[in-house]
Amino acid sequence: MIEESSKSGKSLVEKRQLFMEMRAQNFDVIRLSTYRTACKLRFVQKRCNLHLVDVWNMIEAFRDNGLNTLEHQAEISVSRLETILSSIYYQLNKRLPTTHQINVEQSIGLLLNFMVATYDSEGRGKLTVFAMKSMLATMCGGKIVDKLRYIFSQISDSSGTMLFPKFDHFLREVLKLPTAVFEGPSFGYTEHSVRTCFPQQKKIQLNTFLDVLTADPPPQCLVWLPLMHRLAHVENVFHPVECSYCHSESMMGFRYRCQQCHGYQLCQSCFWRGHANGPHSNQHQMKEHSSWKSPAKKLSHAISRSLGCVPIGEPPQPTFPEVSERPPDLAPTTVLESPSRLDEEHRLIARYAARLAAEASNSTCPPTDLGFSFDANKQQRQLIAELENKNREILQEIQRLRLEHEQASQPTPEKAQQNPTLLAELRLLRHRKDELERRMSALQESRRELMVQLEGLMRLLKDEEQKQSAQSGSPHSSPSHSASCSMPMPIRSTSAGSTPTHTPQDCLAGVGGDVLDAFSQGVPRNLRNDLLVAADSITNTMSSLVKELHSVDDRLEEEEENLRNGRDKAVTE
Repeated sequence: MIEESSKSGKSLVEKRQLFMEMRAQNFDVIRLSTYRTACKLRFVQKRCNLHLVDVWNMIEAFRDNGLNTLEHQAEISVSRLETILSSIYYQLNKRLPTTHQINVEQSIGLLLNFMVATYDSEGRGKLTVFAMKSMLATMCGGKIVDKLRYIFSQISDSSGTMLFPKFDHFLREVLKLPTAVFEGPSFGYTEHSVRTCFPQQKKIQLNTFLDVLTADPPPQCLVWLPLMHRLAHVENVFHPVECSYCHSESMMGFRYRCQQCHGYQLCQSCFWRGHANGPHSNQHQMKEHSSWKSPAKKLSHAISRSLGCVPIGEPPQPTFPEVSERPPDLAPTTVLESPSRLDEEHRLIARYAARLAAEASNSTCPPTDLGFSFDANKQQRQLIAELENKNREILQEIQRLRLEHEQASQPTPEKAQQNPTLLAELRLLRHRKDELERRMSALQESRRELMVQLEGLMRLLKDEEQKQSAQSGSPHSSPSHSASCSMPMPIRSTSAGSTPTHTPQDCLAGVGGDVLDAFSQGVPRNLRNDLLVAADSITNTMSSLVKELHSVDDRLEEEEENLRNGRDKAVTE
């Protein structure tokens, strides 16, 4: 039970998905019911991807699925309707490029649920053929004139005259679309809907039918239909004009200009919501613009119209034959009429063939014109041949330059042999530099330790001199006192491994040269000068090491510069 309830809840959500998404668009804030209805149906059309299916492709789908042989009152099941929608969308995906493919399953589900909610409110699981044709022909893409021509073919007799009961049936079915998007109070079906379209009961032919339904304004019950097509045309129209209410720098879609307030213009969003400011009022008459013309273009158009170069007014509606010329995919609704209908189709084909033959005979050129056309064709061929030769030469030059660039970028064998030598020498110089730096750091450490030892020796020398002067001044001093010397504790050094003792000879362990000779001899020498000489020698050694290190750095930099110059020269060559 829980699983069944969850499945039923999920199916209910899927059925209401399109309506929830439409409510999320907040179309109900639009003040005018005509624009509100057109926007809602346009949203359904785009969300179900019906705007990508042309009306002629829709008619072809009807024929492929055998709907042209069924009566208008015949009923089809929801499963067959799903099969028909699947064929429509899969054929659409074959026509679309691979980068613009649609989600077929999602589109089928949304459209199927919308059609069932619109035309099967009782839940019988069946729809009439005429209701399905009317809905799909109205909501698909294409020109409104082509749609109305197809609808007229469905509601007219063989002589091309509209049947009022069928037109009433069409209004009953097509006006269920505004009701499905919650606009039934404004555009729902009433018994007087036919009279609002055709007040006088007379014979209605195709051209009269088209003139009435495409008039400005159209019949009140169908005023949303041409507006939905105008919405589709102006969705990407850009107007470089500032809105007088929201002050946006540009507009997209419709542009509305007040006929009383000078320079007062509104974008479609502000106009639909009834916004107004300043001296403007919603009671003022507004003119709808579906395109943008610069002032210069307007001036040139006005001058051309005043001079008679441009016809005044809109171009007239094309006139169609009064006799209904149904295409092959619009076969009659009954099988019994098919032989006569086939004969009529053959006559139409013969008529079109004769017309094409007459146009071909009239378009034949005189001999002089043929010779001129031959010369023009010859000149064109020569020009094409010259351009092809130039193109071929340019391609060859591009290939040659590309090969030269590749050869210059790749090193030659000689350079490949020289480069390893230079690199090896650079590595040796860097190694030598590292060794000298390590030696210099070791000498600095030794110098620091030597200075510590020299300081200890100076203190020891001073103590010895004081001791000797004391012995010479008091010869009767005790031996024990003379043997003990108050020497300071020396600082341990990592280079000298001697331990601290109280004898002068032990303190001189690890020290050679003049310092050791001075302490080994009985007669005291001037050790201060000797120690200074030793310090100077150490300083000279350090300076020589620094000079050698600088010379190595200079050589290393010179070699690197030579190597860099060699590479730059190779690249330029």
